[in-house]
Amino acid sequence: MSDKRPFALSRRTMLGAAAVAAGGAGLAGGAFVYANETGATNRPGTGCDTNPALPKREFRGSWIATTANVDWPSKPGLDAETQKEEYLRFLEDAKTYGLNAAVTQVRPTGDAFWPSPHEPWSRWLTGEQGQDPGYDPLKFAIEETHKAGLEFHAWLNPYRVTMSTAAGDVGADPTKLVDGHPARENPNWVVEYPKNSDASQLYYNPGIPEVREFVIGAMMHAVDNYDIDAVHFDDYFYPYPVDDEEFDDDDAFAEYGGDFENKADWRRHNIDLLIKDFGSRIKASKPWVGFGVSPFGVWRNKADDDEGSDTESGVATYDDLYADTRKWVREGWLDYIAPQIYWAMSLEIASYTTLIEWWNDVCADVDCALYIGEAAYKVGVDEASPEWKEDPKELANHVAMSRELDNVDGNIYFSATSIREDALNAITIIRDEHYTKPALVPESTHLGGKKPKPPRIKAVEWDDKGASITVQPAEEGKGVNAATWFALYTVTGEIGECAFADAANLVEVVAMRPDDAIADLRWTGERTDDRVFAVTALNRAWQESGPAISS
Repeated sequence: MSDKRPFALSRRTMLGAAAVAAGGAGLAGGAFVYANETGATNRPGTGCDTNPALPKREFRGSWIATTANVDWPSKPGLDAETQKEEYLRFLEDAKTYGLNAAVTQVRPTGDAFWPSPHEPWSRWLTGEQGQDPGYDPLKFAIEETHKAGLEFHAWLNPYRVTMSTAAGDVGADPTKLVDGHPARENPNWVVEYPKNSDASQLYYNPGIPEVREFVIGAMMHAVDNYDIDAVHFDDYFYPYPVDDEEFDDDDAFAEYGGDFENKADWRRHNIDLLIKDFGSRIKASKPWVGFGVSPFGVWRNKADDDEGSDTESGVATYDDLYADTRKWVREGWLDYIAPQIYWAMSLEIASYTTLIEWWNDVCADVDCALYIGEAAYKVGVDEASPEWKEDPKELANHVAMSRELDNVDGNIYFSATSIREDALNAITIIRDEHYTKPALVPESTHLGGKKPKPPRIKAVEWDDKGASITVQPAEEGKGVNAATWFALYTVTGEIGECAFADAANLVEVVAMRPDDAIADLRWTGERTDDRVFAVTALNRAWQESGPAISS
């Protein structure tokens, strides 16, 4: 989901009566709670029939872009309260359409959406680089995203320093950067590309070791100091190629190229180091924080590599952005990869069908989740493709195909504004056909940890609109084992193991953060004598406990 998306192609065992009788404990509000200590929910081989249209686990994300005020804030210079209101509305949109994650851009152009000791405040907040917006947008966004029951992925851009003047930024003039900006203090770190045009931008040179150490340190400040769930890169490494223009890194290659015979291999090595080193730093600081990349959808074309996709794309990440994305998956450097497959299923030169199947094969038998980047912004807009322009179900068909493939774990939509606009009712169709129930984020067992103990239901209180269920964790876990989410299920009548096999009975997911002693979950509906609630706890790797059950 690059923020330049307008230029995309270039880019059942029952819990029996005996167990119930043995486990009861009186609670406020007349509720009783029982816990399945085995944690055996949704286990393979239990014989539960599941509904494939109601997957229990599926990543459903929205990109919230800040560069050039694509999504948030809607324009620079808004007061803090208006900025907050705008972000909250995007979270409301996400909940309305059944999503469970926000991928929010907080380091768009060599700057920061938090008080960073390394880089200035972003100009996209106030209109003036370095100006304090009057609050901490990153802290606010994380807290509110969690309150909404969504994961927060901090979207960072490692090497881009400016956007072009055509995009409303300062272009390639370093003197227009705020005093003290690292790129202004270290002009030898920076490359102008392309040169001498209204499309010119400044980039940190990935080939300089000091640059890599600086950008990793600047980004790690967010990891170390904020309660993020994952770090996210998009498709910007070396810049997208411009005809007849060269990225001027000859001097860096001469100094740091070592034994590399050609610049292309050296450039790929530089980006490999960024991915490997940054991923290691994240895990050393907070092992539970995920690391994901959303590259351009084509790794290599088959014409250039027998193992490439059967596509004819004019751009490939390996050859043009010097990003060996397939290698990162195979080496285990990423927790997830989200290729931007922004093309229609019928497009012959780069078919969505061809590419999603290729990526499905790449992600077989690896500890790297596969989410698919989806071009919501093209719906009703893309004049070059009738499927995008006219067919309200193109995106819904993508979701249906994603679910047919063993290794696809969900989808992310670019961008938040396009989701809100819901052109051709395409997002509504996805919700009504595929996202009728909430979904848990896929678990990441490779991050370690163990299933939490079942939580405690402290009270079930009814009012004229439904029930409030008050819950607390059974234990104070640490690190990846901390119980950070609760999932609420409900059925009428007896509740058994198969009640948790898919999302049919899932009501909502609520965040439980370290400073919270209890969490309140909510079910809306008429009170009946046979209504039963169950609550599970999930740790930071989304491993799920057994249920606490009230009656």
